[in-house]
Amino acid sequence: MLTLYPEIKPNAQHRIAVDPPHELYVEESGNPDGIPVLVVHGGPGGGCEDYHRRFFDAERFRIILMDQRGAGRSSPLAELEGNSTDKLVEDMEVVRSFLGIDKWLLFGGSWGSTLSLVYAQAHPERVSGLVLRGIFLCRPRDIHWFYQEGASRVFPDYWSDFEAQIPEADRADMVSAYYRKLTSSNELEQIQAAKAWSVWEGRCATLHPNPRVVEHFGHPHVAIALARIECHYFMNSAFLEPDQIIRDAGRLADIPGIIVHGRYDMVCPLENALALSKAWPEAEFQIIRDAGHSASEPAIVDALIRGVESVVAKTEKSAG
Repeated sequence: MLTLYPEIKPNAQHRIAVDPPHELYVEESGNPDGIPVLVVHGGPGGGCEDYHRRFFDAERFRIILMDQRGAGRSSPLAELEGNSTDKLVEDMEVVRSFLGIDKWLLFGGSWGSTLSLVYAQAHPERVSGLVLRGIFLCRPRDIHWFYQEGASRVFPDYWSDFEAQIPEADRADMVSAYYRKLTSSNELEQIQAAKAWSVWEGRCATLHPNPRVVEHFGHPHVAIALARIECHYFMNSAFLEPDQIIRDAGRLADIPGIIVHGRYDMVCPLENALALSKAWPEAEFQIIRDAGHSASEPAIVDALIRGVESVVAKTEKSAG
């Protein structure tokens, strides 16, 4: 089983101003003349992590990490103004142009798969390949599954902690109830709600309990951005038209791709990936037997590293 490549440090860091008040954090590592690959992080609002650099051979890839609006090291943290899917797609184009890249490989999981797909459908000529994990189509039923009823039946103990933040009378619409708390003028109320929201996701993300993942999701800096931005997007149907990703899947036909999805993914159930695979039959589809949702699970790591190599080989073959 393949494991992550050795740790590396960035060799360039940038701060790129986009629409006020937003400023993006972008970093480069690996080979400046290598194959450009953009890591598209999850959430929305999750931010990149250092280990994301380690899915790629640093001698062969120009590895680009970008924190989306309001996330990670971008600023202002957890900012909702001007934060929407179309703006994130625009930001990706700004970064691509800033870095002088013609086409790049997109590597995204969870919300990162959503954003990668939307970008690729908008700019197919700029995408050399797609390596996607934990597919999230952002349909109303997908949001309802994780934040209202579905995962709550699989993890009733974790769910009880999640719903404890919300008065019983308001629990018929948990996303709306959390949104009121996450946009409250009371900072203590905001952070308490954010930690409960984020920890719920962290606890459900792995097949086997992983305290490190839960601890990361529970960190106040991560939690406030993740919870506020996710809830903002979900209140607005992720700023997507109904079934937009499946509707526009035909635009992906000429892009080499792989879909990697854990069979026991409780955050984004496997049905998301199956629907995408049917709409985009040209992509390779791998169901990972011993995995849930997280990119850090060993079987997912193995499949993603192999997936990168597979997609790059197809890219080079078509170019030749």
